[in-house]
Formats: sequence, structure tokens, C-alpha cells
Amino acid sequence: MAKNVHVIRTQNDRWAVKTENSTKSVKVTDTQQEAIERGKSIAKNNQSELIIHGRDGKIREKNSYGNDQYPPKG
Repeated sequence: MAKNVHVIRTQNDRWAVKTENSTKSVKVTDTQQEAIERGKSIAKNNQSELIIHGRDGKIREKNSYGNDQYPPKG
């Protein structure tokens, strides 16, 4: 199973792209949008899920780029 990719805020008000259960960031950027773009690319390559966290740390959005167990109907 591919590791999910998270976009999270760092302590110094930057944005980090991390894979699940990783201690190091793949990339640290100045803006959330830059981190999302990089995270999306990684998630597509890994066929995994991109999980975007807001400034408060709560999950804001999820996007699946792999085999979705619950695809939308229709």
C-alpha cells in the first residue's frame, strides 16, 4: 500500500509535504499552494491520497489519486 501524503503547517509558518509515518519532510515551502502542488505530484506518482491540513492542523481536504475503495456513484 502506498504512503499517503500530508500537507501540514510547520512551527515557523511554512508548509511541509510529508509522507505518512515519516519523520522528515519531503519539501518545505513558503505557501500552502506550493506545498499542495508538490504533494499532489507525489500522491499521483505513489497512487495514494493527498491529505491537506489547515492552519489549525485539522484535515481540510482529501484527494485520492490511487485505487479508491469508495468511488463516487454516477
